[in-house]
Amino acid sequence: MGCSSCSSGGGTPKGCKNNGTCSSGGCNKLEVYDWLANIALPAGQAPYDIVEVRFKNARKAFYRNAANLTLQIGDLVIVDTAPGYDVGVVSVVGELARVQVKKKAPNFKAMEARKIMRIANQEEIDKWIKGRSLEKDLMTQSRVLAMNLKLDMKISDVEYQGDLSKATFYYTAEGRVDFRQLIKDMADKFRVRIEMRQIGSRQESSRLGGIGSCGRELCCSTWLTDFRSVSTSAARYQQLSLNPQKLAGQCGKLKCCLNYELDMYLDAIKSFPKTDTKLHTEKGDAFHIKTDVFKRIIWYAYPGEMGTIALSPERVAEIKKLNKDGVKPKDLLEFVKVEKVVEMGYQNVVGQDSVNRFEKSFVKKKRPNNKKRNPNSPVATAEAGVPKGNRPPNQGPAKGNNPQANKGNNGGNRPNNPGQNKGNNRTNNPQGNTNANS
Repeated sequence: MGCSSCSSGGGTPKGCKNNGTCSSGGCNKLEVYDWLANIALPAGQAPYDIVEVRFKNARKAFYRNAANLTLQIGDLVIVDTAPGYDVGVVSVVGELARVQVKKKAPNFKAMEARKIMRIANQEEIDKWIKGRSLEKDLMTQSRVLAMNLKLDMKISDVEYQGDLSKATFYYTAEGRVDFRQLIKDMADKFRVRIEMRQIGSRQESSRLGGIGSCGRELCCSTWLTDFRSVSTSAARYQQLSLNPQKLAGQCGKLKCCLNYELDMYLDAIKSFPKTDTKLHTEKGDAFHIKTDVFKRIIWYAYPGEMGTIALSPERVAEIKKLNKDGVKPKDLLEFVKVEKVVEMGYQNVVGQDSVNRFEKSFVKKKRPNNKKRNPNSPVATAEAGVPKGNRPPNQGPAKGNNPQANKGNNGGNRPNNPGQNKGNNRTNNPQGNTNANS
């Protein structure tokens, strides 16, 4: 069945090319690239018969290929669950499975592993798809039963077995929960064998999936399989503010990505002095303010002063050595590294353009007057040799002397019409002169 994010209808995937066998609920969820597939085995060595099989969400298990079936990544197989059988997807085969067994299950015994019975046929696949479609309704009804019994638990996921004879309910709870009556009620209503498994909040987020604050899918639901403990000291070493809303993930715990760069910070901080170190000078004792690991800068300040002084770890070590010998420098400013600034013009060293290359583009240019008059026209002939503004009266009204065109503008050119000059220049209006003189 195609997953909900890429299916185009009827179980046909759009772009994942998984041929409708995606059972994880999302594309690229805990997939493994077999980088040992094209490497030939030494002469006389038999192929590794342990195969890793993936089930719903992040659940994986190792099974033995006792029947020597020709299996490839993505094949649907029937595995023995005793009683019954289950349907899974082959995720790792060959020598890469040997590496996975040593990494994830070092005490794994191949002879005690359960067997892969056969490759699933179409009837078994249809039954398996039917069970996946019933899981959502089954989880809703089980939550209602738990609420009626007033149990302090949250059922987050349900997984049907491939033969529909068993249903596994995954739940989270703060403490121990007595769900014996709940199992009886669910067995009577659903008519299947019931199994309850308690998981943590991190495992719940990995099964449900989601989008993190970084904009990508959750690490626990895509590739992260082991959950290491994350402490607040990881945030302190990385100079992060201890804000629970920013440091907590969707599971409510500290984000797993806080451990990704922790080793690099720990190695870099080894060359930095401790934050409780005081630098003794004749001016006074300077206290540590903050540290920038990437720029290798430490800020110190004197008590009662607003400004800070930036020093490198090497300079701080030099001052500490002087204090250890009983010598106090006059001021920390003596140890500030002054960069020599050389004034020079712009040079296109790396092939980039100048920052002021657009200044000439934004200069407003005067548009030329493209309106050309006919030199033989009567207006041009009459205006030739006449100063501007002294147009003859027989050439039509000049600009600004048209009463209709100047409606609502300055009425200084209308001395004989006091009605139109209301509120404008009132040269011939006695009331207007009175207001102007007052």
